[in-house]
Amino acid sequence: MKTRVLLVLAIIIAVGMGVCSPFGSALATDDLAGKTVSIITPYLTSVTTSQMSEIIKSELEPYGITVTIIDTNGDFAGFASRIEDSAQAKTDAIVLVSASPDQVSAQVQTAIDAGVGVFGCDSGFMEGMQANATSDNYAMGQAITDYLFNDLMHSEGTVVMLTHRPHPGCYLRSVAFDEALEANPKITLIAEQHVDVPGPIDNARKIMENLLLANPEEGSITGVWCAMDEASIGATQALQAAGRSEVVVTGVDGTSQALELIRSGSPFKATMGQNFDGMAKAVANEIVKYLNGEAVQTGDIYVAANLIIE
Repeated sequence: MKTRVLLVLAIIIAVGMGVCSPFGSALATDDLAGKTVSIITPYLTSVTTSQMSEIIKSELEPYGITVTIIDTNGDFAGFASRIEDSAQAKTDAIVLVSASPDQVSAQVQTAIDAGVGVFGCDSGFMEGMQANATSDNYAMGQAITDYLFNDLMHSEGTVVMLTHRPHPGCYLRSVAFDEALEANPKITLIAEQHVDVPGPIDNARKIMENLLLANPEEGSITGVWCAMDEASIGATQALQAAGRSEVVVTGVDGTSQALELIRSGSPFKATMGQNFDGMAKAVANEIVKYLNGEAVQTGDIYVAANLIIE
């Protein structure tokens, strides 16, 4: 298996104040015992979301900070409500994990107005938040789409798109795909399908099974572009069960299950490996500074990603 560094990113690029390393927590200058942080997400069933949430918690707890992880299991009304609840409870900081603040902007603004520091991890950034650590999702979308279209499909054929545009990262990756598709007239989009979360692997597998039934001839589908590895895994499972080894699949995230499928010679051929540990540690670093009354690196903090291929 080969790894290509995504050259558009350095170790970390900051929009806002100066650059700092995301790979370790800041040194606390005060006792932070009694401070509280609420980690809120609608996607805790996602492997990577759970991973980031747990790392943030493990980075903050040694400072004496009380950390609560709240999952609304795909319920965005509940997600908005829990942000309001945390603000009313006067938590010191809120971390939104894998969810766009634009979807809950009124509730995020309520928290900001209440004096709560709002952070993002693999989310988006809106004015008034402190910081959001993420990958450059548009650049990742460009890199994986370029590899699929040019290296795997040789600039022609048919493609299926499995995405989840409500997620801010998936949305930007999808925009990059849309633009690349327009620039490649010999590649035809058969279908764009929304993948449900929670349950993206099962949902993607069912979607792909139906698409294979509708396109039964060998060669009728050339490639499957997925905005996240869990969709790629489900699509690969359907392709393997149907014996459609001629179809190639790409994803984004670099999860362990995805890497195993890529190494095994399955239809899953490439993914973008995100540094989820780095994102989580970058956010924890800024939260500690914020709770200590220090200057925070405001805006988006970009952590490097790698193209991982068979």
